[in-house]
Amino acid sequence: MTLEPISHDAASAVSSVAARVVSRHPESCRAKKEVGPMTIRLTFLCAPGGDVALDPFLGDAPLSDRSSCEAGVAGAGLPSHGLIVRAPSIRCSQTAVALGLTAAAEPALRDLDLGKWRGRTAGDVAATDPDGFTAWLTDPDAAPHEGESVRQLCRRIATWLSNVAPDTGHVLAITEVAVVRAALIHALAVPARTFWHFAAPPLSTVSLTWRGGHWDIRLGHAADSETRRWPVPRSVTSVPAASDGLLLARMGGEERSRSSREATFAGRG
Repeated sequence: MTLEPISHDAASAVSSVAARVVSRHPESCRAKKEVGPMTIRLTFLCAPGGDVALDPFLGDAPLSDRSSCEAGVAGAGLPSHGLIVRAPSIRCSQTAVALGLTAAAEPALRDLDLGKWRGRTAGDVAATDPDGFTAWLTDPDAAPHEGESVRQLCRRIATWLSNVAPDTGHVLAITEVAVVRAALIHALAVPARTFWHFAAPPLSTVSLTWRGGHWDIRLGHAADSETRRWPVPRSVTSVPAASDGLLLARMGGEERSRSSREATFAGRG
């Protein structure tokens, strides 16, 4: 399945919406040096691999030597954290080890269950079941693999996020990209059909901070020393675009116009 790239005009339109959000909520844009004890802050780190747009293999797999080395370097750029959890996969376990971290396995953060597609390649599935593969990428309720649908994943992650205790502090969660996408769906309160519109490259970070009745979303990369913070109220269905150097994403009911392979953090494709 081939998807067209995001046009310059489309990216500018998303950026314009984000700018209006900031102008209407200037008080939310002021950086705060401290996070209060009753503030929930979750930083998701995307383990290398597991993204159908970048990795043809479907399912869990060990890290490559290159990914292990990159994770080791990225560890120094992680934000401060207390509790560390991870998805119960080989990929996430090895990512934690490469980062030099001891992380507790959290079953609720497991990757999307691909059922009978596990262990196959995306190309093989697309060739033998093109209708099923297309449905999976376009319909959040489709589960042609007889595993878990995108909507079911989003509900599972939303439940986990809703049950995080308000005095938990700063949590670092090492997960597959599907879990990060599902977390963004919940934080932005957007439809599950936008799931494939988000891109989170290997070792990128997404920090969700709950305060003032909405989630603030901060996007970055573990190897970076600095990232920019953009507050996104729950009622808003857009995020900063490529010109802001953070994330390329298409939201709402518009057609997706950039493939998941290309829709990466600006400057890191």
